[in-house]
Amino acid sequence: MVTSQICLGFGFLALLFVSAVADDVVVLTEDNFEKEVGQDRAALVEFYAPWCGHCKKLAPEYEKLGATFKKAKSVLIGKVDCDEQKSICSKYGVAGYPTIQWFPKGSLEPKKYEGARTAEALAEFVNNEGGTNVKIAAVPSNVVVLTSDNFDEIVLDENKDVLVEFYAPWCGHCKSLAPTYEKVATVFKQEEDVVIANVDADKHRDLGEKYGVSGFPTLKFFPKNNKAGEDYDGGRDLDDFIGFINEKVGTSRDSKGQLTSKAGTVDSLDALVREFLAASDDERKVVFSRIEEEAAKLKGSSARYGKIYLKLAKNYMAKGSDYANKEVERLERMLSKAISPAKADEFTLKKNILTTFASS
Repeated sequence: MVTSQICLGFGFLALLFVSAVADDVVVLTEDNFEKEVGQDRAALVEFYAPWCGHCKKLAPEYEKLGATFKKAKSVLIGKVDCDEQKSICSKYGVAGYPTIQWFPKGSLEPKKYEGARTAEALAEFVNNEGGTNVKIAAVPSNVVVLTSDNFDEIVLDENKDVLVEFYAPWCGHCKSLAPTYEKVATVFKQEEDVVIANVDADKHRDLGEKYGVSGFPTLKFFPKNNKAGEDYDGGRDLDDFIGFINEKVGTSRDSKGQLTSKAGTVDSLDALVREFLAASDDERKVVFSRIEEEAAKLKGSSARYGKIYLKLAKNYMAKGSDYANKEVERLERMLSKAISPAKADEFTLKKNILTTFASS
């Protein structure tokens, strides 16, 4: 069985890739507020509380604003958690949430923003105040949009594991969930067999009725082996969703979308590799035949991992006991370079499996 628990992954990988789910809004604290604000660029700052419903509703719009102005050197888009940073919020007279204030370049005397809480309205304000001319970025979504026309084709595909959010555009809880759900889709975008999708069940009421949706958002999981669907009753934080998908599907992703150190490893094959390495040259051929037999039993993504085990075992017999350690070192050098997510997955899987050969 493929190990599916969430692990920390390789520490150095976190330094190599810009997180696909990174926040483009600068988090401000007592330690960095005056280093970032009131300096050589203007700043728009949201003072919020994590429990505040209006703040949750604003979150996806404000993140879109942050993504839009990320490369604008003259403007910073920031936020302050007033539950954690009470002294800052008190200093700037924050009495309700969210409070949005504009700090001109070189000034710690703010101007309160009183406009609409949409990315477009906020961008217009920042452009007017900051002398910029930035337009709202179209942020591509990794969430698959379902309709009555494509629902069955995508969700009932027995080669896919599909998580579906049934939502309504006017639903506050749905709006609060949206940025997290997008991050879930981003984490698993490299997994060909995993689909993170949503459907406007207010518009496509036939689907909501068919699947017994009585409130929003409703989340249902449609695994390959159960296309009747099952309710998702877990938490709604990013780690909750990642843990659920990893456990149900057998994937091994972390919150950055990177493979963990357990990705690709198969317990039954690891046990045979240990026998393989302890065997004499003649006995090793017999154990290799058992690895072939075990690999042939694997299905889905595990079958791919089995082929990697076989290839590495052949190379080990042909190139000697130093092969695994040298190959691990080579892969680490490759992973230290700027490479595509697909290549990072490929090299990480191979390295994870090779570690069994190198450490046994």
